[in-house]
Amino acid sequence: MPVAMATELVTRTRLRRLAEVRPPRGRVLSVFVNLDPTELPTPPARATAISSILTEAAHRVEKVEAPHAEREELKHDLHQVEEVLRDGSLASDGTHGVALYVCRAANLLELIRLPHPVRSQVVVDRAPFVEPLVREADEELWSVLLANRRVARIFAGVPERLEETDRIVDNVRQQHDQGGWSQANYQRSVEKDKDDHVIHTVEVLFEAHKAHPIDRLLLGSPPELLSTYEHRLHPYLRERLVGRLHLDVEQANLEEVRRQTVEAATEWTRRCEREELDRLAEGVGRGERGAAGLAAVLDALNTARVELLLVQPGLREPGFRDPEHDLLFATEAAAPDARALEPVEDVVEAALAKAIEQAAGVRVVRYHDDLGPLGGIGAVLRF
Repeated sequence: MPVAMATELVTRTRLRRLAEVRPPRGRVLSVFVNLDPTELPTPPARATAISSILTEAAHRVEKVEAPHAEREELKHDLHQVEEVLRDGSLASDGTHGVALYVCRAANLLELIRLPHPVRSQVVVDRAPFVEPLVREADEELWSVLLANRRVARIFAGVPERLEETDRIVDNVRQQHDQGGWSQANYQRSVEKDKDDHVIHTVEVLFEAHKAHPIDRLLLGSPPELLSTYEHRLHPYLRERLVGRLHLDVEQANLEEVRRQTVEAATEWTRRCEREELDRLAEGVGRGERGAAGLAAVLDALNTARVELLLVQPGLREPGFRDPEHDLLFATEAAAPDARALEPVEDVVEAALAKAIEQAAGVRVVRYHDDLGPLGGIGAVLRF
C-alpha cells in the first residue's frame, strides 16, 4: 500500500474521498499527532510525543471488541502506524501536525502532513475520522498580483504561506515632456509598451491559474493602473478578485505581502460567515430551507437536503447510527427502529463526514457566535 506523503492543501475532493472509505470489514485507525515546533522544539520532544500517541493507539486497539480476524488486522495496522510515525523526517518542511489513516481491509495507508498544529488523538471506527481536517479543507488558495507599468510579481498559496511564483520585468520606456509631434508619437509608443506589459502580466497570471487553480485573488497596483489591470483580467480571475492591497510593487517583501493577505483573507472569511449565518437565520425563521440544532440537522442529512453545514469549532456530541441504512440520529427515540442502532462517540464528526460525502459545503464558524443558541450546529437546506 503506497503512502501519500502530501504537503499540499487538504482539498475537498481528498477529504470527500477519505470520508467515503467504508472497509468491507474491520475498522479504520485514524491517528493525529501534534508536532507544533513551539511546543515540541527538539527531536527528543517530538519522539516522546510520538511514543505517547503510539501507546494510546495500542490501548485503543486492545479495547476493540471484534472477531479474532479483525483484531489481527488491527494489530497489523498498528504496526504500520508505528513504522510511519517512527520516520525521523516526519516533522520536516514546516509540518506542524500529521494525520495518518490506516486500514488493511480498505487498502488504506495515507499520511497527511499538516501546516497547522492538531490535537493528538487516536480514533478507531468504521470510517476515517476526518473532522480535524475540515479546518484544512476550509482553506482556500489565494493569489496576489502586484503590478505597475514595468514590473509584476505573482504570489500564490494559502495566505500565511504565500510564495512568490513569478516576477515579470518588461522593457517599458519612460515618459518625458519634450513636446512636439515626436513627443506624441513617443507617448503612444510608451502607452503601447505599458499595455503590452499589462497583457503579458495577466496572461502569465491566467496560465498559472490553469496550472494551479486559485480561489481568491488580490490586486496591488498604483491607483491609475488598477482599473486597467482589473479590466484586462480573464473573467475567471475577475470573478475571484475580492480585494486590493496597498504595497510597493517592487519593494514589498514577502512578509509584508503575507501579512496583508492574511488580513484580507480574515476579513473575507468574516463576511462569508456573516452572509451564511444570515441565510441560516432567514431559513429557520421562515420554517423552510433552514435546520437548527443537532436533531434537525441530522434529519436533513439523512434525506440529503443539506446545502451548507455550519458548526462551532470543537463541537462534539454523542449520538447513534443505523449502519444498515447509513442514517444518523441524536437520540435513540429519533430512530424508527432503535434495535438497529449503534452508539457513536461523536455524531457531529459523523455529520461532517456525511455532509462532505453529499458534496455539501461545510463551514466551521470562528468569527461569529450565532450558532450558540442553536446548540452549536445548523444547516442551510437545498429544499
